Amino acid sequence: MTVADVTTQDRYPTRRGTESAFIERTDPVVWPGVRSGPASAEDLAAHDAKGFHTVPDLLSPAEVQEYWQELDRLTRDPEVRADERTVVEKDSGQVRSLFEVHRTSELIAGLVRDPRVLDRARQILGSDVYVHQSRINYMPGFKGSGFYWHSDFETWHAEDGLPAPRAVSMSVALTDNYPFNGGLMVMPGAQRTYVSCAGRTPGDNYKSSLKEQKVGVPGEDDITRLGYEHGIEQFTGPAGSALWFDSNTMHGSGNNITPFPRSNIFIVFNSVHNAPVAPFAAERPRPGFVAARDTAPITR
Repeated sequence: MTVADVTTQDRYPTRRGTESAFIERTDPVVWPGVRSGPASAEDLAAHDAKGFHTVPDLLSPAEVQEYWQELDRLTRDPEVRADERTVVEKDSGQVRSLFEVHRTSELIAGLVRDPRVLDRARQILGSDVYVHQSRINYMPGFKGSGFYWHSDFETWHAEDGLPAPRAVSMSVALTDNYPFNGGLMVMPGAQRTYVSCAGRTPGDNYKSSLKEQKVGVPGEDDITRLGYEHGIEQFTGPAGSALWFDSNTMHGSGNNITPFPRSNIFIVFNSVHNAPVAPFAAERPRPGFVAARDTAPITR
């Protein structure tokens, strides 16, 4: 079958017509099941209420420098640039994202298994986890383009077949994040509202959506309603800071026209109990380097 099996209930339908809709989330944001880990009770309470929380100093300055050197090495490697897992800016041709970096970089593979990271993901999702997606985002100065408002779960549900929003993303800043260099904007509390988007999924949509997403994004009226109801906060802070956010958090970023680049390591953890099925609104799943279908749990 080319869409999710009929035995899998679609509680979050999307891309089925010309109108968008708001659907109340029926799943937890912080899941029960794992009681101990690096996340404090305050961290988990904030994550539950707002859909995100921050860890100001996840990486030390020395670690930041090490990861920055790895990013620089990867972006300069001609073989990496020619790889299909590398996405370049639509206009400038500069590197925008490097996907599946936990498989191409031993350093980032180590970060995925780091107890500061892995155990926090397990706390939030209440189970063992695997990496649904990993990438390095490189937003260069002057020409770095932003990401329009969206919920990741809408795409992961529609095109990858994740049944529920039982996934969490971690974005680790490798450069200082200022309000003026394209820092990520998030809507606190909006993770409890799923926006069912209008339109249909074109074939091989990922080839264009990774550069500029046009399908699976809320309309301006939807964003206006959510913005006025929940407000907008922005992730800022020094290199080494981390933002953890729920898969249904409404978020986006503006263009970077400053001289200061904004780069980050982005890792998505999914619960082993939320394994992907057939896509709910696409003809076939996206490639494995964008959305993994190997759900073996991460071990240290």
